Amino acid sequence: MEKIIKTITISFFRFQSIFGKLWAFSHMGFSHLYMRRIKGLQFYKLFGSGVGEGFTPVLNPNVYAIMAVWDSVTDADRNIANSSIFKQYKNRSKENWTLYLKPTRSWGSWDKRNPFEITDDHYQTFPVVALTRATIKTSILLKFWKRVPDISKTIGLNKNVLFKIGLGEIPWFHQVTFSIWPNQESMDEFARDHGPHREAIKAVRKNNWFKEELYARFAIDKQIGKWPEINISKELRE
Repeated sequence: MEKIIKTITISFFRFQSIFGKLWAFSHMGFSHLYMRRIKGLQFYKLFGSGVGEGFTPVLNPNVYAIMAVWDSVTDADRNIANSSIFKQYKNRSKENWTLYLKPTRSWGSWDKRNPFEITDDHYQTFPVVALTRATIKTSILLKFWKRVPDISKTIGLNKNVLFKIGLGEIPWFHQVTFSIWPNQESMDEFARDHGPHREAIKAVRKNNWFKEELYARFAIDKQIGKWPEINISKELRE
């Protein structure tokens, strides 16, 4: 009997027309009605995006995303291709891009659970996908967002990062950074850099700014569609 291994996907959609943008914004709420009825879906999140390179308080009305954890790759393939809500997103957007991911490391919690629990021996291939997710405490919102512009600028200037985007479940409170790096060394070098990013991490740890946080690393299994900012086909390697 074939072993069933859950699959993680993240789908990005870029909208061009004003009607498409309004539809996408409204479906940050309405899409839940569709997603909750999809069979084989363990966990999902709907995201808006920001104009910065990482956590960002300024909303980008053009780009939205859906992250999903599926019972199997078969469930992912079937629903991304055929489910009503994914069809609507693809048909209304100008561009769409889906990455199939396998978790290689994951620690912390998201809605009081770790949706990326590693159930099989997945080894890290390259490039490396990094995801950071945090729920920011209301009492320190202003302090946190004062740090963000410098961090966003730093990652944007980094010559090694292949792709980066700030995503949000709830603007200003529930934030996600999603980035792709050519290798583990380049990502670790950025994390160790003695600059705004490192100072912000120190402040987070010292002052306990987050109510909940999760950090995960992934290998890319495959992709559907394309995104102008990056050509993963040229980067994928073991």
